Amino acid sequence: MYLSLYMEISIRKGILSELPQIKELFAGTITSICQIDYNTEQIEVWKSSINNVDRWNNLIINQYFIVAEIDKEIVGFASLDHGNYIDMLYVHKDFQRQGIAQRLYDHLEHKSKYLNIETLTADVSKTAKPFLNVMVLQQLPDRCKFGQPLKLSITKCKRLFNINWSS
Repeated sequence: MYLSLYMEISIRKGILSELPQIKELFAGTITSICQIDYNTEQIEVWKSSINNVDRWNNLIINQYFIVAEIDKEIVGFASLDHGNYIDMLYVHKDFQRQGIAQRLYDHLEHKSKYLNIETLTADVSKTAKPFLNVMVLQQLPDRCKFGQPLKLSITKCKRLFNINWSS
């Protein structure tokens, strides 16, 4: 689905009752979008993280957790942990490359700056690397995450803000 010029993206705080829809978006996006970069077994391990109820509840309760909506449908979500770590940033498989990830990222960056944080970090999948490279995140050495013994290759990234707090 492509965004028409008349569809407006709104960003707001996510709530616990939306978790089923958010987790469905997460699994659907990984299944459809990440299959170029990861094999079926890796994708299944990654998707299985939706079964960690405590983790998902923590995202909404204890992190800065936002959703992107179009016509009251959640089309993306993102979270910021401790003001400096992008824990999640996902866009619905049918709404890729329409500026939604950029809007979510901009909100996270704004929140981080508001909290006087000078460095923003993220563990980035192979699939998300091109987007976050545009955001000028510095790549640190690749490492692995998710599941054992099966691992997904991810890249640690960080962004340093040129902030003059005395102005």
